[in-house]
Amino acid sequence: MPRLPHPSPEELRRDPLPLRGRTALVTGASRRAGIGHAVARRLAAYGASVCLHHHVPHDADMPWGADRPEDVLESVRGALGDPEARVVAGPGDLADPAMPGELVARAAEALGGRLDILVANHAQSGSDGSLDEIDAAMLDRHWAVDTRSVLLLVQAHARLRPPAPGGRVVMMTSGQDIASGMPGEIAYALQKGALASITRSLATTLAERAITVNTVNPGPVDTGYLTGEAYEAVEACFPAGRWGMPDDPARLIAWLATDEAEWVTGQVIDSEGGFRR
Repeated sequence: MPRLPHPSPEELRRDPLPLRGRTALVTGASRRAGIGHAVARRLAAYGASVCLHHHVPHDADMPWGADRPEDVLESVRGALGDPEARVVAGPGDLADPAMPGELVARAAEALGGRLDILVANHAQSGSDGSLDEIDAAMLDRHWAVDTRSVLLLVQAHARLRPPAPGGRVVMMTSGQDIASGMPGEIAYALQKGALASITRSLATTLAERAITVNTVNPGPVDTGYLTGEAYEAVEACFPAGRWGMPDDPARLIAWLATDEAEWVTGQVIDSEGGFRR
């Protein structure tokens, strides 16, 4: 029977828990100040069960320092919208080529045997530079973490999940294709650009499995990595007079995970609040 051209009134009314019964893996959800944590809280608030991935040694090497995984876990659990949903967490160094497959399998097992939503939020910070400063080790490290691991996560997710409505993949990019690019972070920009470039190919590949694939550029987000005059200079570039906050891209990503976004795939979406470069 052909579908009616307009949704019924019941279909138009939004479910307050649009992800009830769904399961999600969010990588790079290791800091309460980060985007991954905000995404996980949104998915949990929408009814999903969520597995949080973290790699504390990476954050411990950064100026902002590491958070306690148990505190991140507790924060996401506090946002649960469905009392039947679960939140679990586990570590993993995604520079290891075996880790993406292990992580997807571990997440699915912990969440009842399947995985509906993959948000590949993790990234390698630091170990980068200008064209004159980069070397092979920097390029290889960023390739392994920022690109190779993401594609292996998508591959594992697609292999695990039987074709059925509700499959979602969201990758993250960084606006490297806009205006002047990122000349001071060549290795990072290169690998994030690869994800933006492969988005449409992955979306076409996974369409027959009912998995949508989109990539989000969150723009500058205040995750605690910048302070002082530099912070104020970036802030002045936003028409709204404020930085992006982690929940700004999280709202978009959570919507992309819902059924309302079932017809959106193969897109690289900028969520920058009008940031003026």
